[in-house]
Amino acid sequence: MIEVRNLTKSYGRRTVVEDLTFTVPPGRVTGFLGPNGAGKSTTLRMILGLDAPDSGAALVNGVPYAALAAPLRAVGALLDAGAAHPGRSARAHLSWLARAGRIAPARVAEVLDLVGLGGEGHRRIAEFSLGMRQRLGVAAALLGDPGVLLLDEPLNGLDAEGIVWLRVLLRDLAARGRTVFVSSHLMNEMEATADHVLVIDSGRLVADVGVGELTRRAAGGRVTVATPRWAELAAALPDGSVRADGAGRLTVTGLDAAEVGEVAARHGIALHELVPHRSRLEDAFLDLTRDLDSPRVYAAADREEER
Repeated sequence: MIEVRNLTKSYGRRTVVEDLTFTVPPGRVTGFLGPNGAGKSTTLRMILGLDAPDSGAALVNGVPYAALAAPLRAVGALLDAGAAHPGRSARAHLSWLARAGRIAPARVAEVLDLVGLGGEGHRRIAEFSLGMRQRLGVAAALLGDPGVLLLDEPLNGLDAEGIVWLRVLLRDLAARGRTVFVSSHLMNEMEATADHVLVIDSGRLVADVGVGELTRRAAGGRVTVATPRWAELAAALPDGSVRADGAGRLTVTGLDAAEVGEVAARHGIALHELVPHRSRLEDAFLDLTRDLDSPRVYAAADREEER
């Protein structure tokens, strides 16, 4: 588990992370989203002990990263796919990491195969494409078979096949009880991959919520209805909730599909179409980060629901 408690970090007069608190539990893929400069990378670096917070704490399995007895076997991290020495081969890069983490040498071949680089281990990293370097970075993160995975923009440079591969891998690891924490700016892929998202803006938490719940809220309870008796249905629904779109079609706001269907059933109105609108994660993200004056709205609502 990853725990961040009241984390704050400033550089000079600029506060990059402000009183940030969240938990990333095992068993699900948690996406970490925010605009450029929101503080995502700084937060990840503080979790890994690479930057020191001004106040607050970042814990992995209940302790700071530096206090872990075997960090490479507890936490797998990918922050920069270009950090590997370009003159080394992929196998040599992973081998010295394995020695440093007291990991069995046989694990090197296993993770190369796992990420689709089994036949490329002899090649120098300088010869790798960005997508291949990303795969190598994932291999390094998996080297110690860790319970916690922390990946910063791992989808960058991957082709369509690579994106699907990584999505399946991350969801499989989460299903096996791992803690999977992934930062990305690719909203469509996060919607397909993540179960839950944390959204920060200007270093503050603005959402801590399931992906489905966030997109449902952003849609605002909007339903499209088609019926030849549209005028009767419109009259039966609450005032101000209906807009006629022509051709026997209505758009209803403030009610979900089940509520609209129940009203139609009570009045014996046959429906030819009843379609709830679902916002995309990208739309919900833009709505959240557009308004900087209302942080923690979604996090607070979730905590109230849990109580």
